[in-house]
Amino acid sequence: MEDMHDEPVRAVPDEEHAQIAASTFRMLSDPTRVKILWLLFREESSVNALAESVGAPSAAVSQHLAKLRLAGLVQSRKEGTFAYYRASDAHVRRLLVETLSHAEHVTGAAEAADPHSY
Repeated sequence: MEDMHDEPVRAVPDEEHAQIAASTFRMLSDPTRVKILWLLFREESSVNALAESVGAPSAAVSQHLAKLRLAGLVQSRKEGTFAYYRASDAHVRRLLVETLSHAEHVTGAAEAADPHSY
C-alpha cells in the first residue's frame, strides 16, 4: 500500500511534480471523467454499465477510460470478451472526495444535508 502524506514533501514543487499534478487535474477537468472515476472507486465496472450510470454513449465512456488508463488513474482486466475497469490511485480518490465536498459546499447541498451546520 502506498504511503500517503497529509502534506507534500517539498515546500515548493519541482517542475516534474508540478507537471504531474497539472496532468492529473487535466484528467479530472471533464465532468464525465469525474463521474466515471467516482463510480470506479466504489466498484469495478464495465464500459456499458458506466455509460448507463453517467448518461453518456458507450463510445465516449470508452474514450474517457482510455485516457484515464494511459494516465494511470484506472486499471482494466479482461474476462472473456468483456473489459472491467477499476480506479487505481488512492491519492486521486482523496482529491476527488475533497473536490466534490467543496462543490457541495459551494452549491449549499452540504448545508441542506446537515441542518446543524453553520
